[in-house]
Amino acid sequence: MRRAYHGGRADRRTVGRTLIGMVFLFVGAPVRPSDGQSPRAANPERPTVATHAYAVAPGYWELEQGFRVYGFGRLSEGRAWDFNLKIGLRNHVQLGIAGTGLAWTDGVSGIGDLGLALKLRTGVGESAALAVVPGATFPTGNQSLSLGAGRVLGSLVAIWSEDINTVFHTDINVGPVGIGAGEPVLFTSIGLSAALGRWGLAGESFQFTSGGVGPAQHGLLGAVLVTLAEWIVVDAGGVWARTRETPDQLFVGVTANLGRIFK
Repeated sequence: MRRAYHGGRADRRTVGRTLIGMVFLFVGAPVRPSDGQSPRAANPERPTVATHAYAVAPGYWELEQGFRVYGFGRLSEGRAWDFNLKIGLRNHVQLGIAGTGLAWTDGVSGIGDLGLALKLRTGVGESAALAVVPGATFPTGNQSLSLGAGRVLGSLVAIWSEDINTVFHTDINVGPVGIGAGEPVLFTSIGLSAALGRWGLAGESFQFTSGGVGPAQHGLLGAVLVTLAEWIVVDAGGVWARTRETPDQLFVGVTANLGRIFK
């Protein structure tokens, strides 16, 4: 059954969190991992809506988390803490456990929908990689408070990542999300990042078509990243909404490689 998300402000907020939350499961940064890098090196997927094709080293785990404010007219309409715990299961295979750990909006607060994503990656030459990421979110958020979708939603996103040269890197994502709520939504994203020493810049254009979970969304994202140490990267930036159904956002976050969890 198609949910009628067009009718009210609370529904628009639900759509904004639901669609972006689904791809935050595997949300790239100007860090270009390779098979030869240290397994302790941070490999951030935030802060972009999309992701890169690389995986955490086998036996290691990495925690991404961030705080954002968002709204459809005022950035004070909502606040959220999002996280993504990534575990390298084997070479080129990563499990992600992610979602909104806590959200505040309209005087209420609570956990959002949480989910799982499995990243399966293969190399394509020395400078490119291809991955596919099946995922699902679960209705852990309270739908009546506009904190969740109220149902299980699936996704299947393909990713192409490539180093353009020693400075620039691109990530392209495409695939259906919102599977299980009527007509699936097609998610597409093109990202370009640049790295120079400890500093990096990331830009992205992302889009969701209209479908069973709500109307179309389109936004432009920009962020600055700083590598404080090999194992930790911080980021800050925002999203400029290009449609009225897309929330504007400001965010700060951190990615930390927590070391080896198993052999």
